[in-house]
Amino acid sequence: MAPIDAGIHAAVRRRLLELPRGLREHVHRVEGIAVELAHAHAVDEARSRLCAQAHDLCRAMKGEELLSRARDLGLPIHPVEEAMPVLLHGPVAAELLRLEGLDDEGIYQGVYYHSTAAPRLEPVAKVVFIADKLDPQKIHRYPYIPELKTLAMSDLNRAMLEFLTRETIGYLQEGGLVHPLSIEARNHLLLGGGKP
Repeated sequence: MAPIDAGIHAAVRRRLLELPRGLREHVHRVEGIAVELAHAHAVDEARSRLCAQAHDLCRAMKGEELLSRARDLGLPIHPVEEAMPVLLHGPVAAELLRLEGLDDEGIYQGVYYHSTAAPRLEPVAKVVFIADKLDPQKIHRYPYIPELKTLAMSDLNRAMLEFLTRETIGYLQEGGLVHPLSIEARNHLLLGGGKP
């Protein structure tokens, strides 16, 4: 795997500095967890670190701006995303970084799909998907974080499946929307598609 271009590192650092303080702090917590998971699963630390740094670069954008940016970038917009534009912050960030020269597919996936998951994610993308959910500040939203972290340290696929199952049940019980990629990712994992 070729090293990541220095320009991408600079672009990520520049965009990070523009984020609100609370969001920057979240990103740094996720980065630390991603490094921990990367070590546990022999995933490249530098790629995991950069992907974690980049995952929420567009999280502070408002819904209309995300929809507008997604359209300008030619990204597909699912009706669920139209109704919940916050789900576009990963895709928009990933595509902006691709335009700036990002050519690492795993990092691209990790930024793009960190909210929804997707089938056939590369290991670095799985690391960042789970690391984002394990931020200790999210304990009120995900009270099962301690169990999820224990599971994630031993098996990323089982941790993703556990998270996606719990979240899908929760959304269904509340009468909420579920992104089809989350369902596809869960089915893929259930069918054994997450095996290396």
